[in-house]
Amino acid sequence: MTAAALPLHLTEDAAPARRSRAERQEIVLDTAERLFSARSSRSVGMDELVRETGLGKMTVYRLFKSKDDLVGAYLSRKAATVLSAIDAELIRLEDDPRAALLSVVDAVERDVTRAGFRGCPFTNVSSEYDDPQHPARSAAADYKYELHMRLLALAGELVPDAAEDLAAQVHLIIDGMQLSGGLLGPDGPAAHGRRLAERLVDSAVAGHC
Repeated sequence: MTAAALPLHLTEDAAPARRSRAERQEIVLDTAERLFSARSSRSVGMDELVRETGLGKMTVYRLFKSKDDLVGAYLSRKAATVLSAIDAELIRLEDDPRAALLSVVDAVERDVTRAGFRGCPFTNVSSEYDDPQHPARSAAADYKYELHMRLLALAGELVPDAAEDLAAQVHLIIDGMQLSGGLLGPDGPAAHGRRLAERLVDSAVAGHC
């Protein structure tokens, strides 16, 4: 029997498209991000998450063998997204290291002032787990390291002899903005972070001259 002679519900066009593994992973991670961001990773059980994905339980567990692995993958994907956006901005400003360094703080300022900001997801999620080897802790530490390396490289272009100090201080401002913004809102101390970072950078450059 040809496809044209088959009943409509059995024709190739009517058959549901089979999702690729990558597509299924994105569905699970998108669902995890929505649920974890609204509440916490600890408060979301795997049964609820599976229901929200619309996928089968075995499908989800074939992609992520445990909730711990899923939480780590969620943070790793978020880190890749954030760092990619930062890198694109650094490339755009590659001839102006001062502007590039402050653009990282600008991105944080935009994040902490958006509606619904609840703090740094890397800090929030990793703090839910005590084991330093937990995938969430590892993913968060990797992100913080990669961010610091970018700050250090930019600081090195501005003040080669004091790059570590400047990078560490800017990093502390970023962490403080995210913590304060999550707890006290965008009009609290977080609102002063960008200006503080600018004064810090300009002071470091002036002292280096």
